[in-house]
Amino acid sequence: MKTGDAVSALGALANEHRLALFRFLVQAGPEGRAAGAIAEKLEMPASSLSFHLAHLTRAGLIVQRRESRSLIYSADFAAMNGLVGFLTENCCGGASCAPVAQSAPKKRKAS
Repeated sequence: MKTGDAVSALGALANEHRLALFRFLVQAGPEGRAAGAIAEKLEMPASSLSFHLAHLTRAGLIVQRRESRSLIYSADFAAMNGLVGFLTENCCGGASCAPVAQSAPKKRKAS
């Protein structure tokens, strides 16, 4: 993924409504969801939903297809994986990325 594409995708996700929409479509899987079902689930007016869907489509994060009279939207999993790969490409400068051990919560002394 090119830097410009990553910036565009991250910019599109930097909105709570678009992030919720994208996460919903990721959960829906490759079959996606019809625009009406998305609007109902996210309790979003059709005009707002259309605006956010268009933004995510331009950023390359979702795709649209027509089935009969319905527009079906689904996450573009290749693009999503490309973005995650871009973000983690140089993780830890090439060193092993072992998880950081978390310390146990400190106990309070009884008074």
